[in-house]
Amino acid sequence: MRTGRRPWTAAFALTAGAALAVLAAVVAPTSAQASVPVAAQPTGTITVFAAASLTGVFNGPMKAAFEKRYPGTTVVYTFGGSPTLVTQIRQGAPADVLATADVPNMNNAISNGSIAVRRTVPLNPVLFARNTMAIAMPKNNPARIRTLQDLARPGVRVGMCAAGVPCGTNARLLLAKNGVSVTPVNLTTNVTQLLAQVQSGDLDAGIVFQTDVRSAHPPVASVLIPGANNVFSDYPIAVVNGAPNPVGARAFVDYVRYTISAQGILRAWGFAKPW
Repeated sequence: MRTGRRPWTAAFALTAGAALAVLAAVVAPTSAQASVPVAAQPTGTITVFAAASLTGVFNGPMKAAFEKRYPGTTVVYTFGGSPTLVTQIRQGAPADVLATADVPNMNNAISNGSIAVRRTVPLNPVLFARNTMAIAMPKNNPARIRTLQDLARPGVRVGMCAAGVPCGTNARLLLAKNGVSVTPVNLTTNVTQLLAQVQSGDLDAGIVFQTDVRSAHPPVASVLIPGANNVFSDYPIAVVNGAPNPVGARAFVDYVRYTISAQGILRAWGFAKPW
């Protein structure tokens, strides 16, 4: 999931069920699989449930670019921790699109029937971005954090996302990979909450996605983790079963995954390609 292998191979080892194996076949289209033309011009409101770490890029340039490309559409977002979004959709919250910050949470949405797997074009789900981890500190860095190992010093107040939330899963993998033992003083349900606690000075450090460090307002100090020591998370996106606006949903998914403009926006915000 967070090594050099395709992320879904390790993800499937963590959870059982035929639906998980199916996702491996659909989320990584080859370069020959181009954008799928939308059958009808999308219009109306498109409701997107997206991971909190996508707030800046989706709610800003992605929304503007998509609505310019498709006049008459309005993209409305619900941002939150990926497990929370999956639960809300399962419980009946109206959504057209789901974008999670890792593969396992999309697997859960497949398993509970919220996402229908499609292995022929147009694929569903598809991977569209990759993210890595970083350490965020208040701007003046009062605890003088310079390395991952500094988080283990006595008295350093470290926060993480809760287990099962992608930023929390990745934080724990990052610490384990580097042999660092940390007891967090606080756990949050999404990365936006964690970053806010760092910005306010309630925490000396938080392990967040590196894109959150780059886009933080107000700015934060940070320690970037070298690639060989880091872990990554791949982001899948899918049309939701029973989407109120299925044409708009398909258009948004295809735009984010396949267009040069959307992928350029993601690169500008620090997201990498997952393929």
